[in-house]
Amino acid sequence: MSLMSIKIDSIATLKNQSAHTVFAKVEHLAWAMLLDTCNNRLSDGRYDIIVYQPSATYQFKDHAAQLTVVSSTLEHLNNIVLKHSPFEDLSALHAAFVGNLDLSTVKGSPLPFLFGAMGLFGYDVNVHTDAIRNEQPGQYQLDDIAVGFYEQSLIFDNYTNDVFHVSIDGADPQWLTRLLITEPNKAAADKQSFRLTQDWQANMSEAEYCTSMARIDDYLQSGDCYQINFAQRFSACYRGSEWLAYKALTAVNKAPFSSFIRFDNSCVLSVSPERFISVKDRKVSTKPIKGTRKRAQDPVADKALADELLSSEKDRAENLMIVDLLRNDLSKHCKAHSVKVPHLFALESYPAVHHMVSTVVAELKDDASPFDLLCGAFPGGSITGAPKVRAMQIIQELEPDKRSIYCGSIGYVGIRQDMDTNICIRTILAENNIMHCWAGGGIVLDSQAQDEYQESFHKVTKILPTLANTLAKPLE
Repeated sequence: MSLMSIKIDSIATLKNQSAHTVFAKVEHLAWAMLLDTCNNRLSDGRYDIIVYQPSATYQFKDHAAQLTVVSSTLEHLNNIVLKHSPFEDLSALHAAFVGNLDLSTVKGSPLPFLFGAMGLFGYDVNVHTDAIRNEQPGQYQLDDIAVGFYEQSLIFDNYTNDVFHVSIDGADPQWLTRLLITEPNKAAADKQSFRLTQDWQANMSEAEYCTSMARIDDYLQSGDCYQINFAQRFSACYRGSEWLAYKALTAVNKAPFSSFIRFDNSCVLSVSPERFISVKDRKVSTKPIKGTRKRAQDPVADKALADELLSSEKDRAENLMIVDLLRNDLSKHCKAHSVKVPHLFALESYPAVHHMVSTVVAELKDDASPFDLLCGAFPGGSITGAPKVRAMQIIQELEPDKRSIYCGSIGYVGIRQDMDTNICIRTILAENNIMHCWAGGGIVLDSQAQDEYQESFHKVTKILPTLANTLAKPLE
């Protein structure tokens, strides 16, 4: 069978249009996904990516996998025997998908992804990968893993304002036509408002939070863990358009690893500032965030807060613990002696908070796939604690609700084995007309319960109030 060629076309009619404007035409469709830099240049943010109408989908939940093949060009994926081990399944499916493509036609293209596998990996996959108990099965409708295999994409270059359509030669022309039309879709026209219909409610009181903190301190004192990431969940009923809510959030957060994903029964709105793992030309990078200070309106006070963060022994110690954990996680599937830390304790500033960020790099082993790497490091150490498995066991014991997408990852593995994923902090799950948003932090021996409780609110000051103040009227 001859290999299928790949086309990259510059779409002149979309030049200077934003990804938001174009994605609005398909945001109502199940399996529509937007990876969004919000034009933020931190972490090399440059490209926004739109996909929809997958040719195949892989869903994993409660230890069971389901593959659905829609396109005749991917019928051969049905020959893959699923092991119901998600990262193994996805690695095999991706290899079969790429095996039909003539990659020589896109050699040297600077564009990321092109097309391939894109989707989400929920934190609760750890019940499969790390044998964490699943005490609340079915709490959310969202799958633990939901990945689409896409044969077309639209990529926006925010440096040049060019827009590129990447596709298998001979792909369905209606895919692009839908994105070129100027009329708003009827579904969007019918949902031109968003509002919360109740105030945000936390899943624990301040007293309950402090009681759990005391229990965590006992675990830390006994040597069970060095650090435990502990989070609370906020929930509120809503009505209207999740897409309009996402636009409101990105307008004030401008986070470089934002994303919007819609499924039949769930919607994910992520305004994450944190990269998990990227792979390009077998070079691996991860950028853990650990250490946070709120922003101040006064420039002098704001700089003082940033300086305080960078000089904090506690935050530097927390950050270093996670750097060491990630160095170990990456070494499972990276070449010996290739794991290095070129940047330690750097400052990145966002509208709501300052963050302390480090960078760990490595080189992928010749016989390892990006999915192997993702499996070996999932979920990210910056949002679990150390040692990781024991920390997750304690999280499962003390947090009243499952995390779902919170602290999971959203991203892609492209046809050239390139990968980019985020850590799903500052992320909302919307389903059954209820929005869930989580916030937490790393707890160590000298953590103070009141300080940590307040820090969790600092992390969502540009999320909860933003949506609470969004009234039932059109958003520009």
